[in-house]
Amino acid sequence: MRELDETAAGGPIGARLAAWRLRRGLTRDGLASRTGLDLDYVAGLETGLEWVDRRGPVAALAAALRLDVADLTGQPYPPRGEEHAAVRAVAFHLRRRLVRPRSDTPSGPRLEELAERTRAAADADATGDERSLALALPELIETADHTVATAPAAGQEEAMRLRVEAHVLGAGLLRRLGYKDLAWMLLHRARPGTREQLPVLVEEVRLLIDLGLPEYALARAERAEDAGAGWEMPVLAAVAQAMAGRRQQAERLLATAAGRATSARELAMVVAARAAVAAEYGDAEEAVGHARAADLAALSGAHRSRLLTVAAAAEARQDRADQAAARLVEADAAAPLRLRLDPFAREVIAVLAARTSDTALATAVRSLAERAGLR
Repeated sequence: MRELDETAAGGPIGARLAAWRLRRGLTRDGLASRTGLDLDYVAGLETGLEWVDRRGPVAALAAALRLDVADLTGQPYPPRGEEHAAVRAVAFHLRRRLVRPRSDTPSGPRLEELAERTRAAADADATGDERSLALALPELIETADHTVATAPAAGQEEAMRLRVEAHVLGAGLLRRLGYKDLAWMLLHRARPGTREQLPVLVEEVRLLIDLGLPEYALARAERAEDAGAGWEMPVLAAVAQAMAGRRQQAERLLATAAGRATSARELAMVVAARAAVAAEYGDAEEAVGHARAADLAALSGAHRSRLLTVAAAAEARQDRADQAAARLVEADAAAPLRLRLDPFAREVIAVLAARTSDTALATAVRSLAERAGLR
């Protein structure tokens, strides 16, 4: 449901917050009381002096106003440019795939072909190439269905694993776009009977976090331990604990994740998570410290972009607008469309477009805001 106009849908969260508060007949003081947020912070959001860069506050505001989080973030955003339009179209194609009966094709693609297509889609996801991922997904999921239906007994387990991976990739893209209902449906479709699949559980936890439901995310994360959870699930659980304001529990989970990491990439991901968790419980200085300590070279484009966005928001919180702008420009270079579709990145872009003093950086951030549909 979108009762507000599409122009508001593309703008900062504060503008939408003010409109929804008035629709609900609440005063700012009443909203602050319902959420436990400071009145000055709520007022700052609505007047544009403040911005949202943490999941906890936006979840609290949405709950107080009886809204889905997407009603405040404005997702899915109106298409801006051909690449964004192509990515948005994937929701239509995947919705059709969800409701269309499986074809009775007597023979399906070879397992090797499915593996190659799945690997290419996973690479696009890792680099943050949303367009390539979106273009590949509908055919990939159909190919996976056919392969599972026609593969010999010896190849069934591998075919099912690849099918699950394809569905999880699709659900991840739908979640990032804001089609969270479709993402949940795709994850449900990925389950082979009642068997718990770790990749599905991981994406379900991500989805529950994005829906602003940290307690549900933690309950789902507990089930992952029985499915052989590695380093990633404690990281997500730490984010959920930070959303709920439980810093000590979050730190313990991050220590668990660090102990389970087995490669430079995984260790870099845990350090990046430490930055995100510190930002979530409001310690901007610590977030910047972790971001500087992370091995950027070990991170994929998508994760590098996300870490740089967290660092930009933390720098902005410490009134270092130029440093924050420089981080944003780096994040955009790492994964452009992934950055522009991130609601918290959009918040920082909107803020820095007016606060950056360095001429070259200010021009770059304004250009980024225009490409994101924020100006």
